[in-house]
Amino acid sequence: MSAAVQAVPGRTLWAIPEGYIPGASTGQGRALESHEAVCILNAGPHEAHLELTLYFADRDPAGPYRVTVAPRRTLHLRFNDLRDPEPVPRDTDYASVLVSDQPVVLQHTRLDSRQSALALLSTIAYGE
Repeated sequence: MSAAVQAVPGRTLWAIPEGYIPGASTGQGRALESHEAVCILNAGPHEAHLELTLYFADRDPAGPYRVTVAPRRTLHLRFNDLRDPEPVPRDTDYASVLVSDQPVVLQHTRLDSRQSALALLSTIAYGE
């Protein structure tokens, strides 16, 4: 199948109902820092512009955070790095919704390095 007629995988609306950035880490440096991330695949021929909104149990939502993923590229976005409109709070439960103007695929990952026995979880987000 030629690239011009190839189907583009993905959805434009994604939800990650589980989010939490541990406030502590046992490792040194960025590689072993506890973090929450979303890996975004844009396999299509156009830039994907995403808006991310965070939802909390006891306060109003935060966002939107805006992200662009180049065509036929991937982006590993750490929630720890988000600053505008506000940093994502540590040691706080939250959920996230991402809306894209192009079909994308999302995978959610967390590294919890609060203990020397590291914990890593990863799952495909819910997409529509």
